[in-house]
Amino acid sequence: MSDYRKTPEALAKLTPEQYRVTQEGATERPGTGEYLHNDKVGIYVDIVSGEPLFASSAKFDSGCGWPSFTKPIGPANVKELRDTTHGMIRTEVRSASGDSHLGHVFPDGPRDQGGLRYCINSASLRFVPLEEMEAAGYGPWIDQVEDVR
Repeated sequence: MSDYRKTPEALAKLTPEQYRVTQEGATERPGTGEYLHNDKVGIYVDIVSGEPLFASSAKFDSGCGWPSFTKPIGPANVKELRDTTHGMIRTEVRSASGDSHLGHVFPDGPRDQGGLRYCINSASLRFVPLEEMEAAGYGPWIDQVEDVR
């Protein structure tokens, strides 16, 4: 098991946008995220801590302007918090170990896959392609990223 945590070194490598999103809870502009239209097979990990968050097999096009997923790769890797900012009641999604702000989860996802839409900022993610997962230490999650539908 890897040691996924926030370190000063990891924070120092973030772009200003990645820092605003993950550390200050900002949101990237819709339609601008690096991974919005990424359809490659692999795993999405926390840009800060590296902890596994979402599998490509759970990604879908929701039309909301941000990468959307039906479920986290491991429920223990994300935590959900009540967010009452901006005059709304929403559920914020954060990485469990890195404590990075990832986005929000909404109850309007595909019904046949649990009904949830994890609306996630690309700036909070790093994508690891399937062919690099084993070498990067994400071998245990390979069986979850391949689209079995």
